[in-house]
Parts: sequence; C-alpha cells; structure tokens
Amino acid sequence: MSNQDTRKDPKNWLTFSNISTTLLVLLMLAMFFSPEAKGLLIQGLMKVGFFQPDMPQISKQNATSVPGQQVLFTDVKGKTITLADQKGKVVFMNFWASWCPPCIAEMPSISSLYAKYKDHKNVIFILVDVDGNINASTAFLNKKNFTLPVYISASEIPKEYFSGSMPTTVILDKAGNIAFHHVGGADYTNPEVSSFIDKLAK
Repeated sequence: MSNQDTRKDPKNWLTFSNISTTLLVLLMLAMFFSPEAKGLLIQGLMKVGFFQPDMPQISKQNATSVPGQQVLFTDVKGKTITLADQKGKVVFMNFWASWCPPCIAEMPSISSLYAKYKDHKNVIFILVDVDGNINASTAFLNKKNFTLPVYISASEIPKEYFSGSMPTTVILDKAGNIAFHHVGGADYTNPEVSSFIDKLAK
C-alpha cells in the first residue's frame, strides 16, 4: 500500500490523540455557546473543593446595615413581600439569571440548602430573577426539578445587596443587617454555611 493510500485510510485517523483532540474541541465549543455546559463544568469543580464560600465570623462589627428603604419582591402568584417585614428571620437572598453559568452551577447547592431550612420558622429564602421574567425563571427551575421560591424585584434594589454582578448571594441577620455577601458562584452545601445560618437563626 502506498503512502497516499495510507493517508486515505480512515482507520489511521482513529487514534487516541485525534479522538481526544476532537472531543476537546467539541467541549470547548459547547462551553463557548452553552451556559449549561459552562455551569456543569463549574459544578464539577465545586465537587472537588473549588468555589467554597468564605463565611465570616458572626459579630456586630461584621454586619452591615442598609439605609432605610422599602424593598419589595413579587412571586409567580403575584404576592408581594416586603424585606422589612422579614425582620426576626434570617434571609438568604440570591440574585441570579437562567443564562448565567455560575448561577446554574450553584443552584443545586442552594436547592439542597433550601431543603434543609424550608420548614424553619426563622429562615426565609428569596431567589431574585434579575431579568424580571418570573414565568420564564419559574419554568427553568421546574425543568431542573428545583422547588425554590422565586421572586422578581418590585422596587429598587439597594446596591449594598446587588450591584449587577451575578450571581450575588446575601444573608441578612434577624435585625436585617448584611451578615454575608458573596459575588460569584459558590458551593452552599459547605457545612460552614448551614452552621452560619444556624447561629444567626438562634
């Protein structure tokens, strides 16, 4: 068989190097075009210990108060809640969008955390769809089998809570002060998170 015939033989292309290179290129293309593919990659990194939230010490010095301002959120049924009315409870707020890869990546961990506290009388979760499309965001979470409480903002959001970067997660203490503020994806199944919330909820 001549060299020309060898080059035309498709078996010569089925090498480990060529297959792995092709798969890598396809993966990179998927990462570039698909937020969910990026989210899955970040999720994998979370599982091996990356993206762990840095939980602060609980103290009055670490808490940040926000100037008095009426902050309202509306759920998919049209019910509006006021943040000020949640005083006496620990509030876990997450600002997210369905097209945001790190938002997608951290959602399973938030879902697990919510499952732990959904019946706790002193803890409330508010997941804020920053696109303001409550029906679309609810459908997205339903597709993923997440039963998280989704809201859209019904008032201006103070920059102390959310300045535009997603995802942003804020935990308010029972006095309504910011006890934790994190920008970027994080693994909220970290036991330090639940320990932090337990201490605040006492």
